[in-house]
Amino acid sequence: MTLTANWSYPTAIRFGAGRIKELPEACAQAGITRPLLVTDRGLANMAITQNALDILEAAGLGRALFSEVDANPNEMNLAVGLAAYRAGGHDGVVAFGGGSGLDLGKMVAFMSGQTRPLWDFEDVGDWWTRANAGGIAPIVAVPTTAGTGSEVGRASVITNSVTHVKKIIFHPKVLPSVVICDPELTVGMPKAITAGTGMDAFAHCLEAYCSPFYHPMSQGIALEGLRLVNENLPKAYADGTDLEARGHMMSAAAMGAVAFQKGLGAIHALSHPVGAVYNTHHGTTNAVVMPACLDFNRPAIEGRLSQAAAYLGIEGGFDGFRARVMELRTMLSIPAGLADLGVEESQLDGLAAMAMDDPSVGGNPVKMTIENTRLLFSAAL
Repeated sequence: MTLTANWSYPTAIRFGAGRIKELPEACAQAGITRPLLVTDRGLANMAITQNALDILEAAGLGRALFSEVDANPNEMNLAVGLAAYRAGGHDGVVAFGGGSGLDLGKMVAFMSGQTRPLWDFEDVGDWWTRANAGGIAPIVAVPTTAGTGSEVGRASVITNSVTHVKKIIFHPKVLPSVVICDPELTVGMPKAITAGTGMDAFAHCLEAYCSPFYHPMSQGIALEGLRLVNENLPKAYADGTDLEARGHMMSAAAMGAVAFQKGLGAIHALSHPVGAVYNTHHGTTNAVVMPACLDFNRPAIEGRLSQAAAYLGIEGGFDGFRARVMELRTMLSIPAGLADLGVEESQLDGLAAMAMDDPSVGGNPVKMTIENTRLLFSAAL
């Protein structure tokens, strides 16, 4: 693989195969001497995680691991992680893994020096200013999937275990100081995770591109991200050892997370409550509801998606783009509807109400109401 580069947008990124070996230098760059590596349970004993710990230990940075992280991390995971961080006398976090490990690792660093409860920092208005910025520990992020883009994000999604609602916790200093994007770390991903995380990146780029807000930089990034996923996700799915395809997918994931500063929409508004209530995989859920959301938004996005289709080399304008989404879903064995994820018709009223409280509704091109959101859930069922 010849794709290797150092980027400083939106933060310092060391991109390229084999660059996990630079983890000690990344920690030094971030000012971390006693890191706690935070990941999820599934990754804890995998070779890529143990290798990262070996690298840290060999550099004299210890071998501290916290992995009590659920697929949809919550405040209880965070409390245990904070206890481990403080007991170990750590001075920074290596957030390692997919969206779950990255999001919780970032929150351990964020909350390590705060005195207020987590929910006081929800992404509402200027609530982020309540945080003690000096109490936020430095973060090095190491993604092992190509989907969420949390490694270049200034927020984390944490599920409230009492209300089963996903909350976004935001602060500018939650953006990791250094990111290592090493596509070799994604080679062992199961096909289902490759598919789900890849479609998550696609959803981020798609919704950012269609958002009605003005942000031309994000618009351009989203469009190129769509192209990279369209061309490379089928390759990565078919051959998990294709490092070039894996590398392009890592780029697309980061691009999606940068782009959605412009806004998200109905796909995420529906996916968040379903994930919180049914503990479904976020990216897979995005892919499941995507066609219904495209149909819902068609009056507002048909022209824009016709332009995107032309850039992606897809014939047929909006209809061609939608057909390609359906082709990708079939190719990647994405479930046909929400019913296949366990969602029941009797729960749609409650899910629609939760969706209307999700911050993503504000970025949807068509105004969402409780009535049309309930119908949209039914169409996605």
